[in-house]
Amino acid sequence: METRHLKYFIAVAEERHFGRAAARLHMAQPPLSQQIRQLEEQLGTPLLVRTTRKVELTPAGQVLLDRGRLLLDELEVLESDVQQVGAGATGVLRVGFTGTATYRLMPIIVQAASRSLPGLRITVQGEMLTPQMETALEEGRLDVAVLRPPIRSQAIAHKLLEQDQLVAALPADSPLAEKGTLDIADLALQNFIGYPSYSVVNAIFLDACRKAGFQPRLVQEAKETSTLLSLVSAGMGIALVPMTSRMFSFQGVVFRPLRNPPPVDLAVAWNRNNESPLMRSFLTLFDSLPGSPTAPTAAAAKESPREN
Repeated sequence: METRHLKYFIAVAEERHFGRAAARLHMAQPPLSQQIRQLEEQLGTPLLVRTTRKVELTPAGQVLLDRGRLLLDELEVLESDVQQVGAGATGVLRVGFTGTATYRLMPIIVQAASRSLPGLRITVQGEMLTPQMETALEEGRLDVAVLRPPIRSQAIAHKLLEQDQLVAALPADSPLAEKGTLDIADLALQNFIGYPSYSVVNAIFLDACRKAGFQPRLVQEAKETSTLLSLVSAGMGIALVPMTSRMFSFQGVVFRPLRNPPPVDLAVAWNRNNESPLMRSFLTLFDSLPGSPTAPTAAAAKESPREN
C-alpha cells in the first residue's frame, strides 16, 4: 500500500463523496476513483459502498480509516523528527505529561534539557491520562511519560518522582467550604465531577469513597484537570483532585484537605526496550526535581535504566 493511496482513501472516506474529495485533493475525479479501485484490488476487499448520491464505508474501510489516520499522523511526526536530526539535533524525544504535571513539571524539565542536552528536541503532549500514555509507550508513540501509577504493562519501567494526595475542590459558596479538614464521609451526599472511568485518579477516588461507606454520585466527567475545576467553579459539583491542582487559580473554587487522604503517586516511565544513552541522560534530569527522592529505594533502583 502506497502512502498516496492511503491519503486518497482517507479524503474520500471523510468527505463521503468522490467529487468533494477530488476537489480537496486538487485532482480530477476519474483518476481518484481509479486509484481507490486499485487500492481495493490490492487489499482484496471492498472499502467503499458507492451509490449515485453518496459513499459509505464497509467494515474493512472503517478499519483502514481509523488505522490509516494514525499511520499518516505518525509518518508526519517521523518526517519532522528526521528533518530535525538532519538539521543537527542530537535526537528527538516525545514526552507525555499527566494533568497538573503538564504545567508544573514540564517547564522545569524542558528548561533543564535545554541546559544539559542542548541538541535534544523535545515534543511534548500534555494533560494525558495514564492509560493513554501506557499505550503510547507500548506502541512507541511516546518515549517518556510522567504519569500516575499503578502501571499494568510489564513492558514499562518507571521511577517514583513524588507522592501527592487528594484534596477536595469545592464551589466557594458550598457549606463544606466553611470547614477546615473534611472527612471523605462528609461528601457522601454531594454531586461529583470526576475523571474518566479509566483514569488512575478516578480509581483511587472511587476506592476512597467505598472505604468511607458510599458510592459517589457522578454527574459529569472531564479528562483535563483544568476543565474539571471549571465545572466545579460553575457549581455543577465537587471533585477530589491531586493536591498539586491547587496551582490552578479558579475564581469560585476553594480547596480543603481531607483527613487520611488517599495517596496519589507521580512517576516517570519509559519502555524497557527503549533505553538508549540519550534516554538515560534525559531521565537523569528528573533526579533534581523538587520533591524527588534523593536516594532510590530498592524498588526504584530495580526500575532504573540498565547499563549496557
